[in-house]
Amino acid sequence: MLDARPLHPLFGAELSGVDLRAPLGAADAQAIRDAFNRYGVCVFHNDPPLTNQQHIALSYVLGPLDNRPVFKIAGRVKRIQEPEIQDVGNLNADGSLMMPDSRIAAFRRGDRLWHSDMSFHENRATFSLLSAHSVPPEGGDTLFADMRVAYAALPDSMKARIDGLVCEHSIWWSRALANYPTPTQEELDSRPPVHHPLVFTHAGSGRKTVYLSSHISHVVGMPMEEGRALIRELMAHATQPEFVHAHRWRVGDVVAWDNLASMHRGTEFADTVHPRDMRRTTLREHAA
Repeated sequence: MLDARPLHPLFGAELSGVDLRAPLGAADAQAIRDAFNRYGVCVFHNDPPLTNQQHIALSYVLGPLDNRPVFKIAGRVKRIQEPEIQDVGNLNADGSLMMPDSRIAAFRRGDRLWHSDMSFHENRATFSLLSAHSVPPEGGDTLFADMRVAYAALPDSMKARIDGLVCEHSIWWSRALANYPTPTQEELDSRPPVHHPLVFTHAGSGRKTVYLSSHISHVVGMPMEEGRALIRELMAHATQPEFVHAHRWRVGDVVAWDNLASMHRGTEFADTVHPRDMRRTTLREHAA
C-alpha cells in the first residue's frame, strides 16, 4: 500500500510501500499518479538504483513516454543507448568526466537555471522521473518550486495581468542565458520555438498554475523588454525560499515531478572532480 510522508508544508512527499522494480498493478499505478497530482514532487528511495529496463518499464506504466530525439547537440556521442532515457549526468560516452570546455558540459549548465522540462516542445512534458546512479559527496542537489502554490500567492492584480498571456519557449534561449556557444544551424533546426499559455488549469489537481521556465524567451505580443521583465518578476516570486524544497540525492533515489505544476534546477558541485550519473525518463501530454 502506498504511503506518503510530506516533505514541505506546501508540496512534495516521500512515497513508500511500492516496489518500483516489480511490474506495477493498475491500483498501484493509479495511486502513484494520484500522489504526483497532489504533491507535485515525489521521492522514492531505492537501493541499488533501478536498472535502465526497470526505469523504462515503470515509466511506460505511468503515462505516454518520450522515446524520440528531442534536439540535436553538435558532436554528442551517446553514453546510454536506450532512447527512452535522457542522460543528464556529467559523464562522457567512455565514462570519463566532462571537462569545462566540452560543448555537452556547457549545455548541461543550463540545467542550473529554473526550468520546466520540455516546455520548449509543443507536446509538453508531464512527469519526469530522475534516477540517481552516482552522486557527488557535496552539492548537486535539486531545488523544486510548485507553480500552483506560486500562482495562488500572487496578488489579484497580477493574476488579472497575466491571464490569457502566451509565451514563446526555446531551448536555445535558456542555453544562451547559461553561456552555451552559439547554436549551429543544425541545432536550431532540430528544435524550433513553441508557444504556450502562461496560466492554465492543471488537469490533475484542478488548480490554476503559472507555467514558468528559463526557456521562455518573451511574451507574445508584448514589447520584448516589458515581457522579459514580467517573466523575471514572476520567476523571483515563484522561487522565494518559502516556496522551495531542496532534495539531497542518495544513490538509488528516484524523484518524480510534474512539469506542468513545478519548476526545478540543479545546484553547483565539483563537476570536473566527481561523477554525477543521473538518468531521466520524461512522460508527455500525448503519445508521440
